[in-house]
Amino acid sequence: MHEFLSVNTLAWKLAEKLLVKQAFYDVHASKTSAGATIIDAGVNVPGGFQAGKMLTELCLGGAGKVQLGFKAYGDITFPSVTVSTDHPAIAALGSQFAGWRIKEPDGSIAIGSGPARALALKPKAVFEEIGYKDESDKAVLTLESNVLPSDTLIEKVTKACNISPENLIAVVAPTASVAGLTQVTGRIVEVGIHKLRTLGLNPQSIKYACGYAPIPPQGKDFEVAMARTNDAILYGGTVYCTVEHDDEVALQKIVEQAPSKMSKDYGKPFLQIFREADKDFYKIDHNLFAPAALMVNNAKTGKVFKAGEINPQVLAQSLGF
Repeated sequence: MHEFLSVNTLAWKLAEKLLVKQAFYDVHASKTSAGATIIDAGVNVPGGFQAGKMLTELCLGGAGKVQLGFKAYGDITFPSVTVSTDHPAIAALGSQFAGWRIKEPDGSIAIGSGPARALALKPKAVFEEIGYKDESDKAVLTLESNVLPSDTLIEKVTKACNISPENLIAVVAPTASVAGLTQVTGRIVEVGIHKLRTLGLNPQSIKYACGYAPIPPQGKDFEVAMARTNDAILYGGTVYCTVEHDDEVALQKIVEQAPSKMSKDYGKPFLQIFREADKDFYKIDHNLFAPAALMVNNAKTGKVFKAGEINPQVLAQSLGF
C-alpha cells in the first residue's frame, strides 16, 4: 500500500512549530470567533527570514524543502531562497500555486494559496490535470495580504474545505514583509512549472524540481515590493527540472520558449512595465511571468536543455542599487 501524500497533514505539522515557537519566529497567533487559528507573520508583527522559510514550506504543503543562503548575480551577492521538491506537481500546482480568489465582505479579493486548495479543489482544472486531491480533516491556508482575514472569509474557507473551524490554520504575511518577500520569491519553482505547463508539458511528467531566486530588500511600499519580487524571478530566478519525456524535439521547443526573455515586455524593471500597463496585470504579456533561466533534464535520455539567463543589470536596478 502506497502511503498517501497529504499536503494538509504535512503542512499542519509545520504550522504547529510556528504556534509553539511564536517568539522565535516573530509571529503572533490568535483565534477567530468560530475557533480557527490565524498566524500573523508580518501584518502587525515583524516576522522575518525564518518565518518566511516556514511560510514557503507551508505553501508547498510540506512536500518541498526551503533553504536560505547567498548567491551571486553578476557582481552582486544577495540573500536567496532555494526550493527543492520530489513531488513537483503536487507541491507547486496542487498547493503553492496562488489559485484561490476569495472575496472579502468589503469587495476586496484575498488570494489564497497553500494546501487548503487541495481540499477545496480551487481551481478544479488544475487538480484534474495533476490527478490529485487531498484527504484531511485539517487544513492550512496561506494568504498574501496586508490585513488579517475576516471571519466571513474564514467561514468561506472552512465550508469549501468541508472542515470544522478549529481545524483550520491560516498564515498571513504582506508582500512587503521579510516573510512575504521570502515566500513570494520562494515561488520560483512553481512559476517555472506553471510556465512549462502552459507551453504543453504535462506536469505529471516532472519528477523532481529545484530552483533559486534572490530575496528583495525590504521597504514600506507595497507596489515596489510586488515589483521587486517579480523581478527576482524574471531576472534572477533559475529552475532545474528532471522530467520523463518521450518526444525530445517537442521538449526542446518547450524549454526554448519558457524563459522570461521570450516576452516582448522583457528587459525593463517590472515596476516600469506595470505602470506602463496602467497597473493592469492583464495588459502585461503573460509570457513574461517565467524564470530568467531554466534547465530541463530528460531522465529517459540523459540530455539537458537550457534556455535563458540571469540578467544582473535589470536585477540590480530593481533591487535599488
